[in-house]
Amino acid sequence: MDILGATLRVCVDDLETAVPFYERLAGGRALRFERGGVQVAAVGCFLLMSGPAAELDVLRKVAATIAVKDVEEAHRVLSELGARIIAGPVGTPAGRNLIAMHPDGAVYEYVDRGGA
Repeated sequence: MDILGATLRVCVDDLETAVPFYERLAGGRALRFERGGVQVAAVGCFLLMSGPAAELDVLRKVAATIAVKDVEEAHRVLSELGARIIAGPVGTPAGRNLIAMHPDGAVYEYVDRGGA
């Protein structure tokens, strides 16, 4: 399985206040979108999220987002290694993703840029 990189997930109270800081820190512009009632801004290696407390409580359980070449391959490898697939693989507007719990209890999202 090819791991291409990781994105740090950051829950913030005020996205409008947080974005300029992270844009300056990462040296780039934020890509903004909404998913499930949560406002999201992707800036460099940071994924900023702001929204209803109940939604953020769920999102905080996912330690990081890991970019992979192929989510189907990640699914196979993770399963073989004893990870529990919690959700997916499913298509999204940006590609496919799955959420897995590693044997140590850590939860990660795996994403690829494949067709949705």
